[in-house]
Amino acid sequence: MTALPYPALHASHGGVWIAMPDGETRAVGRGEAIRVAADTPVILLNAPLVGQRLGHPEINGLDLLELFAFLRPAQFMVPTPKGLARVAGIEPPASDAEVAPFLRDAAEALLRLTDGDWPEREGAWHAAQSLGRLRWPWAMAVSQRLTTPERAERWLFSRLPEWSEQPPRPAPRSVTLHDEDVAARLAQLTGQGAEQRQGQRDYANAAARAFAPREMRDSPNLVLAEAGTGIGKTLGYLAPASLWAAEADGAVWVSTFTKALQRQLAHETERLFPDPATRKARVVTRKGRENYLCLLNLEDALQGGFAGRAAILAQLVARWAAYSADGDMIGGDLPGWLPVLFRRNGSTALTDRRGECVYAGCPHYRKCFIERAARASVDADIVIANHALVMVNAARGRETAARPSRYVFDEGHHLFDAADAMFSAALTGQEAIELRRWITGPESGSRGRRRGLAARLSDVASYDSEGGEAIAAAVVAAQALPSDQWLQRLAEGQPFGPVESLLAAVRGLVYARDEGSADAGYGLETELAEPDGALVEAAGPAGVALDALVRPLVTLGRRLEAVLTEGPDWMDGPARARIEGAIASLGWRAETVGAWAALIARIGGPADPEFVDWLAVDRVEGREYDVGLHRHWLDPAKPFAETVLKPAHGAVITSATLTAGGDWNVAEARSGASHLMRPPGRFEAPSPFDYAAQSQVLIVTDVKRGDLPALANAYARLIVAAEGGTLGLFTAIRRLRAVHARIADRLAREGLPLLAQHVDPIDTGTLVDIFRDDPRTSLIGTDALRDGVDVPGHSLRLAVMEGVPWPKPTVLHAARRLAGGGTAYDDRIVRARLAQAFGRLIRRADDRGTFVLLSAAMPSRLLSAFPDATPIARVTLDEAVERVRLSLATRLRQEAPESTDVTADPGK
Repeated sequence: MTALPYPALHASHGGVWIAMPDGETRAVGRGEAIRVAADTPVILLNAPLVGQRLGHPEINGLDLLELFAFLRPAQFMVPTPKGLARVAGIEPPASDAEVAPFLRDAAEALLRLTDGDWPEREGAWHAAQSLGRLRWPWAMAVSQRLTTPERAERWLFSRLPEWSEQPPRPAPRSVTLHDEDVAARLAQLTGQGAEQRQGQRDYANAAARAFAPREMRDSPNLVLAEAGTGIGKTLGYLAPASLWAAEADGAVWVSTFTKALQRQLAHETERLFPDPATRKARVVTRKGRENYLCLLNLEDALQGGFAGRAAILAQLVARWAAYSADGDMIGGDLPGWLPVLFRRNGSTALTDRRGECVYAGCPHYRKCFIERAARASVDADIVIANHALVMVNAARGRETAARPSRYVFDEGHHLFDAADAMFSAALTGQEAIELRRWITGPESGSRGRRRGLAARLSDVASYDSEGGEAIAAAVVAAQALPSDQWLQRLAEGQPFGPVESLLAAVRGLVYARDEGSADAGYGLETELAEPDGALVEAAGPAGVALDALVRPLVTLGRRLEAVLTEGPDWMDGPARARIEGAIASLGWRAETVGAWAALIARIGGPADPEFVDWLAVDRVEGREYDVGLHRHWLDPAKPFAETVLKPAHGAVITSATLTAGGDWNVAEARSGASHLMRPPGRFEAPSPFDYAAQSQVLIVTDVKRGDLPALANAYARLIVAAEGGTLGLFTAIRRLRAVHARIADRLAREGLPLLAQHVDPIDTGTLVDIFRDDPRTSLIGTDALRDGVDVPGHSLRLAVMEGVPWPKPTVLHAARRLAGGGTAYDDRIVRARLAQAFGRLIRRADDRGTFVLLSAAMPSRLLSAFPDATPIARVTLDEAVERVRLSLATRLRQEAPESTDVTADPGK
């Protein structure tokens, strides 16, 4: 094969280079680089990132990430030159100036993957032809390497395996776990010769109490277990969980908050079931429907539903779907960077984000990834889920026949926030218009496969006259909900219909009560107290409209249940499954409308002490995107306890920061334990790390709050002193962006790459992967990076927070603060956030690091957030920089005699 006749382009904060096909490589200006890219196809790595650094977001070309996604579907690559070199099997470039010619070499190396025994060959020729018709830049180069198959390749939808129905699983047997058996299972998981840690053994025995037979109805065996980083709590709870699952023949649901921990848990279960086939049957990862590829959406996209670049994404996702383990597009084996490459190209939604699933009415129902995962979880030993899914299933009565009796809630300090989101209600324009579209289906000018109630349940309407009348009544009643352009009409003072009129009154009252933040561009909110006449007047008709909507939804649900009971001749298995799905969807939406009606009834009436109600105008950088009324539980742990904990037989709630500084009453209150009749068991194991020797906390006293140039200078100097390896945490996106703009080029000149959440067009998971892969790279971001980031080793040696992470003074926070003890409530939140941030720094026994807080106003009473014996000093920025430099030099001297690749502790 001849060499690719295309130049390669590389842009970083340190400069721009072009490598020509004749071998010449030269540095160029941004203008020339944009001109070359416009005149001829160029090879590049991550086009959106290159475009951002050139100041020309629309740049495109032969993106090596797209080529890798085609050649190695369902495989991950760190999207950097180093990561590319690893998968291509060639040497990485030594400097930025060498990257451009390296990209040409890497392209040739990737294309050579098609030679010989290529595991992903099936389907490639057909996909290449389709991509060629879409003018994919790589189509010609790929097609030249592929030979026409001797027989026609099977279409994706015929290659995917079908799931099969299984008989219901019997209820788990009542068994008692003995300490010696739990210890033996833990030893099996940690492996031969592993260090026997007493803290981990004690933790496993404490967790085992949750698997004892339940003694009283609505009183689960609940264990609250705080285990510091390094105890090995993952294997500590998997030992009794897997032992109980085997002996009782039941499923244990292990619930997490972050997708990163779900991935980590799935990896740890390799110790339980080394054989991949056995592990696939015994361990299942579950997420919400919106995470999985919808095959019907994909089929529509492949057949013309997407246009331009979005259609290319559909073809690459189809390649991935044929090799994916579970069809999980968000945090699964689809590289997180792939959809981001196409995000600026219009709608690329391929998951069921709007609750439009037609269940058995879908031609791909028997191959559906979501249905397969749901059925596999029934017979699994370990189901790795997340807090939101557990609560959704419990609250909406889904999968009641297979409802778990045993749970482990890892990252248990997030249960309060997850319950807060799950059990809240919001009557907003965005929520209401989604409900209207779900009921009515396509309206004027809309595209896609959206189908309304009448289309989804046409056979029921023809069979059951009362059901048909209810469908028609629901469609008519839905006309009272907001429709397209509702936000524009509100801004112009021209609302249409009773619900839009209510939202207009909400918007008017919020702006009327604003105290000056309207000009700042932030979202606005005000308490739902002392409403004005316009809001009270609008509430009546809106309440009537919602009542007219909920009645036919409830009636239709009852008629569908009756149809199931009667079992007409036309109802086969798929039809029954579709109607059962419709009943569940109707129940959920009827409950939603009922919650809206209750919220409207509150207007002008007495407040309910169990709820916090407020009005809000949501904005981003001054642009309004939603308006509405909100209701949250004052204590969301109460509905969590009622719907999840009480029906369970046992649960472990665990975290490294469960008590928020040692207060077990707080742990019981925020976990729902205080709402149970039986008190929980408590277990506490401090981290085994030597924090006095491994870490230090520096509180910088001379960086003035609000001084952006000084803040940026502090970050730059600290990162240079640490030679990268820095995690920077911000409490506001605006300040993060301002600091990044000031220091990125400065750090690049030092050979220190800087990544930024909310700036770089890269998903958060991939940003962390890049950060972990390069010890000289630094990463700055917001809350998502404060908790759930696991970067052990030298790649993370400095953590910097811009200030004390005080909670935002919202209406909801003010109400909870009043009920929770005022300043003490704020202090608990701050301690927990500081502990979570500090916990990113020391992840294993050989880690060393410094935690810097850029705030002279740090109260001494909050220092208990850090582990005992951690050295804490208030210093100037100059002294902090010097201490960081000395810490790095000390570590390098300690590692100099022998450089080894230290693996993580067992059970990490």
